[in-house]
Order: sequence, then structure tokens, then C-alpha cells
Amino acid sequence: MFDWVKNIIESIGYPGIALLMILENIFPPIPSEVIMPFAGFVTEQGELNFLGVIAAGTIGSVLGTLPFYYLGLKIGEEQIKSWAQKYGRWIMLNPKDIDRATRWFERHDASAVFLCRLIPGIRTLISIPAGVARMNFFSFLSLSVAGTTIWIGLLTYLGQILGRNYDRVQDYLDPVGYAVFGIIVISYIYHIVKNK
Repeated sequence: MFDWVKNIIESIGYPGIALLMILENIFPPIPSEVIMPFAGFVTEQGELNFLGVIAAGTIGSVLGTLPFYYLGLKIGEEQIKSWAQKYGRWIMLNPKDIDRATRWFERHDASAVFLCRLIPGIRTLISIPAGVARMNFFSFLSLSVAGTTIWIGLLTYLGQILGRNYDRVQDYLDPVGYAVFGIIVISYIYHIVKNK
């Protein structure tokens, strides 16, 4: 995974970072924790600009979360719950999850979007209840951009600090990435079998 991310960033630059971050939101096994630190490393080498990398990562990440917002907005809570009742086991979602997320979102509203964009694993999922709750799009967008910029900036800065030692980190990141991917696949299969 590391080599794939590295090749895209080195060959495409800023658009490659944005593309990877869009995919990271849609396909969680592609972790931003690999993408952005490597992009930060590239800035240390002088190939890309630090602020440009943060902008590309933020744009890609926010674009990747928009389909989930619109899913909640256009389909609505009752239809999503009905769909989750029939097919939700395939994406590990049930109507109770939607009710819980909606209640939580209603309690925390704007702060939920901002804070969740800083938390791996739920950064994208907060978009669904935001859409279901019909949160103002510009508020959703601005809070997503604010939270995402902090997260992306931190990861990019950490990559920049690693500098020339980043290649050594590859030995640790690849096994961790594969382990996380394996856990996700096993959890998914278990969930499908359990809810069959």
C-alpha cells in the first residue's frame, strides 16, 4: 500500500493527493495516516509546497465526504432506515445505528461535524446524520473544512518532521496497514454471517 500511495503522490502531485483522500473517505482501508505523512515528507524534499499539500488533502477529504451528506439529505431518515433494515448488513448498518447517530447529532449539532472530522474511523460517517438532519450545507462544509484542515495539517507536519527517515517508517506502516485491512475484512465477514 505504501508503494502505491508513494507512486501516485510522486507522479501526480497535488491532484494525486486529492484523489487519494477522496478514495480514503470512500474506501477506509486506504488510510490518511499513510497518505498525508508521506505527502509531508515530499514537502521536506522540496518537491511540493507544505500549504499546497494541506489544501489538496483537505479538498480531497471534504469532496469524499459529500456523497454521504447528500445520501442522508436526499433519501431521508425513514428511507435510509428501511434500506438499512433490508440491506444494511452488507455495510454494517442497521436502523438502530441511524436512530442513535441522529439523536447524537441532534444533541451536538455543529460541534459533532467539526470534532468527528478529527477522529479516524468516524470522520466520514458523521456526514450521514448531518444530511438526515438537513444541516445547512454551508455550515456542514465550513465545519468539515475546519476539522479536516486541522487533521490533514497535523499528519502533513508529522510527515515533514520525519523527513529523511520516512523510508524507515515504511517497514512499520505497511504491516499496520495490512493488519487494519485484515481486521476490517474479518469484522465485515463476521457481521454478514451474524446478521444473515
